[in-house]
Amino acid sequence: MSSILPLSAPGAEIYVPDGKAPTEALARTTHLGVCAHADDLEFTAYHGILECFGHKNGSWFTGVTVTDGGGSARGGRYKDYTDEQMREARKGEQKKAAAIGGYAAQFLLNHPSRAVKDPAHGGVAADLDSVLTACRPRVVYTHNFQDKHDSHVAVALRVIAALRRLPKAQRPPRVIGCEAWRGLDWLCDPDKVAMPLDGPEDLADALLGVFDSQIVGGKRYDLATRGRRQANATYFESHAMDQNKAMAWGMDMTPLLEDDGLDPFDYTRAYIDRFTAEIKERIQRLSKPS
Repeated sequence: MSSILPLSAPGAEIYVPDGKAPTEALARTTHLGVCAHADDLEFTAYHGILECFGHKNGSWFTGVTVTDGGGSARGGRYKDYTDEQMREARKGEQKKAAAIGGYAAQFLLNHPSRAVKDPAHGGVAADLDSVLTACRPRVVYTHNFQDKHDSHVAVALRVIAALRRLPKAQRPPRVIGCEAWRGLDWLCDPDKVAMPLDGPEDLADALLGVFDSQIVGGKRYDLATRGRRQANATYFESHAMDQNKAMAWGMDMTPLLEDDGLDPFDYTRAYIDRFTAEIKERIQRLSKPS
């Protein structure tokens, strides 16, 4: 348990790469990423990391990894690792990424995935309340509701619930749902949150390559993520030259904080309905004789 904040899970940590006192480190947070697993921040919330790299205009990124990583798939030299060894390996990788990215701080909440997926689990909710109170971010990055990974969707739901527990005046001005186990290139263009990723390539490569325990067994998340980012940039516009080398898409989840009665499914279905309408209009228009 952290002695700085009342984090609930055994082994939970707050890591501060530059050695500042945790309270000071957290108070400087402007961009907060809250994701399920070690590597999700770097693969899905990279826009926030890049926005804060070098601390331009006093911007600082803080990361929150909710799960402990004990149930991870493993191969190669990690194939015989116990769950506990895997937890420690993934914690070490996440701390290394935080140091490379110059994060203000990195939370390792250390919850098993089953706890995150349990809506009645009070510890996850309490920890997110503590994080948000300590950090007071301007922008929050998390997963989106159309992801196909249960832990990702569960984290997104827990984050929105925690943000809704804040007084409206203390809620961040923007919350972005990021792509991971589903791309968001299918969204109608006006619905896309465009996040250019034209920062230093060596930073992107370093952060993607840190997570050896996930890559060495054959899951080439690093190559897949680079490819998706380039594909997003190239396939965005069919009649113009590429404006960016890399791009990530997001969903603006801020409406869920502006209207506490907005159901996450209804919010999500509206995107699908607009996509359906766009397809219908195009097919009908191009089917009619000129």
